[in-house]
Amino acid sequence: MAENLTPAIPHDEIERNFREIAPALTDAEALFEANRCVYCYDAPCTHACPTHIDVPAFIKKIASGNLVGSARVIFDANPIGATCARVCPVEALCEGACVEKTLMNKPIEIGRLQRYATDFAMSTGREVLKAGEPNGRSVGVVGSGPAGLSCATYLARLGYAVTVYERRPLPGGLDTYGMAEYKMTQRVSTEEVRMVERLGVQFRLGTEVGRDISVEELESAHDGVFLGVGLGETGRLRIPGEELEGVYDALYVIERIKSRRWETVPIGRAVAVIGAGNTAIDAVTQARRLGAERVILVYRRGPSEMPAYEYEYTLAKQDAVEFLWQTAPVEIIGTDGRVSGLRCVRTEPGEPDASGRATVRPVDGTEFDIKVDTVIKATGQQKMREFFASIPGVELDPAGRVMVDPQMRTGNPKFFAGGDCVNGGREAVDASQMGKLAAQGIHLALAGERVEFAGARVPLHEDTQNLKAH
Repeated sequence: MAENLTPAIPHDEIERNFREIAPALTDAEALFEANRCVYCYDAPCTHACPTHIDVPAFIKKIASGNLVGSARVIFDANPIGATCARVCPVEALCEGACVEKTLMNKPIEIGRLQRYATDFAMSTGREVLKAGEPNGRSVGVVGSGPAGLSCATYLARLGYAVTVYERRPLPGGLDTYGMAEYKMTQRVSTEEVRMVERLGVQFRLGTEVGRDISVEELESAHDGVFLGVGLGETGRLRIPGEELEGVYDALYVIERIKSRRWETVPIGRAVAVIGAGNTAIDAVTQARRLGAERVILVYRRGPSEMPAYEYEYTLAKQDAVEFLWQTAPVEIIGTDGRVSGLRCVRTEPGEPDASGRATVRPVDGTEFDIKVDTVIKATGQQKMREFFASIPGVELDPAGRVMVDPQMRTGNPKFFAGGDCVNGGREAVDASQMGKLAAQGIHLALAGERVEFAGARVPLHEDTQNLKAH
């Protein structure tokens, strides 16, 4: 493990560094903000939300003091509404579409109002959703992340006996293990799971399909199966030195931070993070907050092509992160088996690839070394091709994403899928919507009945599905 700085930093200072960046609204603030809303007809904020929460309706209920009713509107359309209130890129979605942003250059703080209502419901234990009358049918859900929890919730509301299979010791998927601690603690996702449990959903934790239960056993135990397994391990850099001590996957580091055992997080004095997506930003900002003296983000393209949202980039700059653009790692340098540096090369745009995006190529004679003791890989997650190959009839596209029809059904009529394994890795809110649509598809297939939950008739947010007609 790389030299760890956290024992040298008082725990109370680290706790301050990891305080939520968007704190809860006070009662007075929430009332003031709710009354700023003009309750648009055919509201653009509702259309911009991938789960299509009726934003004006839930805000109006806050303004009238009906917080349970407000939470019901939210959870009716999005079972992980408390999580999304904290981690959604609201600047690019609901708040980005708010008419007050155009008129007053200050959108309604929809995300914080959503948190205000959902926190009230969860903290008071108020039931906002009810299970349906048992219908005698059973569905297995593989994975307890956003897509799995959403699908399980809607199926329970339709009266299905639902069992969720989760390989980790805690449920919630990336919401529990992969969100930056300053955005959301594990408490939020686990409380949402308890709401799902109160609908009668059973959770089998520490149970991996293919190891603890076979695909055949899963199929025989249930009338239908939903696959919400997400993505696999972080992609390899495929450069010399990748096996040295001090090289870590970003999700592993973030998971250690989520445990709040600061002294166990493998962060050294000088940290290089490879990649420029939202996970990379989470890694660099948290490394700084743990006390790393120098943190460098290395990306082979320019800032205009970074996948991370602009507000995430701004946050990293505020935390004094350094950026090396048009730079690619070519070797991780080691001394006595430990990371001691990163060798990089400058890059330049090359010919367009099949998608039309410019490739990158190294510039001869531009290699240089950076002295670091920790390298964190945040280059995206691999697709779970081997797992899906074990399920007859489930087809993948060339990029390794599961192919589904508009009802979220795979090529195997008993299996449905949604979330990152279908869309390749988008926001939690996109996965939640796909779980909702899958529940509707499963009900149509098993009961022959069409049902539409809140926000399901509006088309999915752009590019959230990977559709194929079967």
